[in-house]
Order: sequence, then structure tokens, then C-alpha cells
Amino acid sequence: MSKKQLRRTALLAALLTAVTTATAQGAVSATAEASTVRPSAVSGIEDDVARSLAVSLADTGWRSQVRSAALSSAQVDVQALAARAATRSGKALIPEVREADRRIAAAKGLASSTGSLLRVRLGDASMREDLTGGAVPLVAAAPADDAAETITAYDSQGRAHTLDAREVPQRPVYVVDVDVSKALAAGLGVLRAEFAKHGVATPRPQARQAAGGWWSTRVTSVELADDEEPWVKGDAEVYTLVTGFGLDGKVRVDTVDMPYLNSDGVVYYPNQILVNWSNYKYNLADAVMMEDDGDTNYQALAQALTTALLTITDQGAYIPLVNAVLSAIPTSWWTDDPDYVDSWYTLARNDSGRRNGAAGNGWMTVEPYFVEQF
Repeated sequence: MSKKQLRRTALLAALLTAVTTATAQGAVSATAEASTVRPSAVSGIEDDVARSLAVSLADTGWRSQVRSAALSSAQVDVQALAARAATRSGKALIPEVREADRRIAAAKGLASSTGSLLRVRLGDASMREDLTGGAVPLVAAAPADDAAETITAYDSQGRAHTLDAREVPQRPVYVVDVDVSKALAAGLGVLRAEFAKHGVATPRPQARQAAGGWWSTRVTSVELADDEEPWVKGDAEVYTLVTGFGLDGKVRVDTVDMPYLNSDGVVYYPNQILVNWSNYKYNLADAVMMEDDGDTNYQALAQALTTALLTITDQGAYIPLVNAVLSAIPTSWWTDDPDYVDSWYTLARNDSGRRNGAAGNGWMTVEPYFVEQF
């Protein structure tokens, strides 16, 4: 069993334990509504574009242009590349790619104004030499499932080839994927807008600030476990949902972007503020770390979270909210690639030192930090 599968088993076991009756009732209600969310169509859209791009590479001039772009950049905007095409084969991709970008934005719950999201990149750095030498590459879509044993790639005749997801192939492979960094930036905007709309991310009153500033919890170092993902997978974009009770007694959610967490098994030293304690009523908060591998629907996530969290009321003492957040995650996400990373219960303002995640997939060291005003 892979580490990601073990993580999933541990999480599902954790969900069986309700923190309080109120939390459990809210979680059950949210799960029932979230289960109606349909699985993302992103992977299917990517696969269609991968096949069309592969067929277009039969044109040697266009193939050379794509090769130059892939060798000079870690990822290439597919729509922009097609718009710069000097041949008919490349330009013919423009309508399909533009429509695919629109459909992906919709599938991820993003506005159509988000713009181009599809990117193409070389599957592995070891392929550069053969690609430079003129080898005709295959084209594949990034898989949605981290546990996939095989992937499908297409040649310039449109024929499908089955590749081992764990062994890097000898032949160069282009991978069609979503620009998760751009998608996450837009997605966090969706979450914040939805949270504000329902009053679970209200601005903090200035009066709560300590003289000359405010106290925070700062992450000084953090590491995630090695999940042994397929070679074809790109970097995931990580973010954290910090939850607690706001000064008005309502559940509050703050989003924290962690764009530096590109690789598992690497210790990062961000010195990043995780919790702004002037936003919270109690001296405790929870943190749920998530990732966007390309298929996250932010609108569905925001709606599911607000539905679950608004059922929880302040009982005059702190109630951990991790279980409610996890139960609200659309059930379709657990059947493919879980976007859950790990969670930390009851972080306190005075916490200092190492804190291990509840699912055993990560740890971070934290410290109190006073943010001074100018």
C-alpha cells in the first residue's frame, strides 16, 4: 500500500470520530450535500487536447516550434503557443484549446476571465537529450490519480500507447497539464469571496489589535512526506485553511497560500505567518492543508465548507473544526486523487516547536511572532 493510500485510510478512520454532537451533525449534513458534486472533467479535457496536440506534431515545422518552446521553459502556455504558430497545424489548435481552457475554468469553479490554464511541459528532465536530437515525442495528459500504474500517451497518428507511470520512458513525452499556480491564485479568490459572502471571513475589528501590532503563529520550517508520485505528475500547489471562531462568535476560515511547497521530502524554511490571532475569539485554531493537483473545484469546495461550518455555533468554549472541514470535502475527491494533505488540531498562540500532522503526512515547527506596526 502506498503512502498516499495509507494517508487516505488514516484520514477516513479519523472521520469516524466526531469531536462534538454539533460538529458531527454539521459534518453529516455537509457530506450529504457534497456527495452530489460530480467528479471534475479536467482530466478528460486534458486528454482530448493531448491527442490533438500529438496529431498536430506530424507537421515538422510546428513540431520544431513546440520543441524549442518546451526546451526553453519549464511549462508553456498551450493557447499562446498555438497563437504564435507559423504553420496551419499549430493555428488549427487555437479554437479547441481556447474552448478547453473555458471548460477547465468552469470545471474548477473559476470565472471565464481566468484566461488560459492549459500548459505543456516535458515529462522528465532526462528526456531533453533525445528531444534535442530530434526524437518525435508522445503526448500525454497528467493523470488525476497519484496511484495510477499506467498512463495513456498519443503519437502523431493519434494512436494510443500505454506507458508505465513509475518508470520514465525512453521516448520523450510532452505532458498536458493545468497551470495549478494560476488556478490556485484564482481559486483562493473564489474561496475568500464565498467565505465573506456567508460571513465566515469577516474583517477583524481594529480595536482587537494589541498596542503597536498583533500576535501571530509563524511557520519556521515544514516538510511533507514522500508520496512517490508518478514521473508524469507536476508540482502541486499547497494551501492551508485556518479555522476557528471569529470575534463575532461565528466560525471563521482564512486561506494561506504556500507556493514554496513544491516537493515532498524536502524541508522548507518559510518563516510564514499561518495564524493571525487578532482574528479569533479563542486562543486555539485548526489548520487543514490542501493541494491542487489540477482538478480542484473551488466553487464546490467553498459551498460545501460554508454549508458545513455555518451549522456550528459557539458554545462558549473552543470546538475543533477539522472534522467538519474534512467531512465537507466533496466525496468524489476521495475516489481519485485526494486533495487533502494533512491537518493540525488546536494550535495555540503560545505553541512553539515541532507539531506533527494528524494524518502523519507532514510536520511543521511554529513559534509565536509579534507583528509590529510602523
